[in-house]
Amino acid sequence: MARAVTLIRSAALSGVAEYAYAATAPAGSRLIFLAGACPLNDDGSTAAIGDYAGQARKAVENMRTALDAAGASLQDVISTRVLVASARQEDLVTAWEVVRDAFGDHDVPSTLMGVAVLGYHDQLVEIEAVAAVLDA
Repeated sequence: MARAVTLIRSAALSGVAEYAYAATAPAGSRLIFLAGACPLNDDGSTAAIGDYAGQARKAVENMRTALDAAGASLQDVISTRVLVASARQEDLVTAWEVVRDAFGDHDVPSTLMGVAVLGYHDQLVEIEAVAAVLDA
């Protein structure tokens, strides 16, 4: 299946980052803007309370569901923003590793941010994303 997203790397930038530094989508592709994927269960309760990795897994699962409803998959994501309610770098890394592993080789440009609080009770992680698809 042809994909709209092209990941861009630069030898002039550090190779330490675990993601591409830029991505493009061609003219005529359909962009999909996702609301922040939250670690919520079907009943609206917060999943994996107190567990950064567990909440990141649930947020990725919910993001996959939203992408599927829009006719896309993780391979169509062009960028992400991972929000983690913590001032501790190790908590951010814990959540990031789950997100990074979910994307595998499709290492889209991403921003990882520590924030003071997120919108739902006991929420620790939220993932924003933009995707691009080529409609047949």
